[in-house]
Amino acid sequence: MKNIFTTLLLAQVCVTMATPACAAEVHVAVASNFSAPMHKIAAAFEKKSGHKTILAFGATGKFYAQVRNGAPYALLIAADAATPARLISDGLAVPGTAFTYATGRLVLWSAQSAFVDGQGAVLRNGAFTHLAIANSRTAPYGAAAMGVLEKLRLLDGLKDKLVQGENIAQTYQFVKTGNAALGFVAMSDVYRGGKFVGGSAWVVPADLHAPIRQDAVVLARGANNPAARELASYLQSDEARQIIRFYGYER
Repeated sequence: MKNIFTTLLLAQVCVTMATPACAAEVHVAVASNFSAPMHKIAAAFEKKSGHKTILAFGATGKFYAQVRNGAPYALLIAADAATPARLISDGLAVPGTAFTYATGRLVLWSAQSAFVDGQGAVLRNGAFTHLAIANSRTAPYGAAAMGVLEKLRLLDGLKDKLVQGENIAQTYQFVKTGNAALGFVAMSDVYRGGKFVGGSAWVVPADLHAPIRQDAVVLARGANNPAARELASYLQSDEARQIIRFYGYER
């Protein structure tokens, strides 16, 4: 009887407050474009919940392959909507747990001031050696960038200048370090609280590519992990939304 009473009491305490006895650990696979906001969200979540987050960043397509091969992730924060839906269909994610946490924006950016004009005409001028772009097969931002080049009918003329990053974070590094004069990057890499943090940029009009709707989903390994479900819920909170908007994402 005493053990039952203790269990019930602990459960009630866990509902009302974070304690070491209630803390859980959650492995989270995070699309690389969301790395900056996710670090802040994870810190706020850990402080509020008492749970521990273990974050891994990379391309959404590669995470899909890793989950299929048994990677220990409990939650996927993807750069698209198709991958979470596919994982649910495969029986590798929990039905009913997918939700859109952000809509990404694509930016043509250069670390050099005044290099990229406000209309993206630099793409047609061709006054550059390399244009960085993420892998379109595994990175949704790369697929969006390819869509832009195709829609503007510039792909054939620029193919020899393309430098491919494994994911959008590596693509940003190519441009930041000057290995590429400009590139298609995630707005979240170069935007903070209403302004660009350096260089020059063209915010690509949303009608030039498919919407970059970014969904999250609780994976099968996280089905019984309270930290996974609580973090998924926290991502939809007003606190998290403020952080997400600060980095230029839309809802």
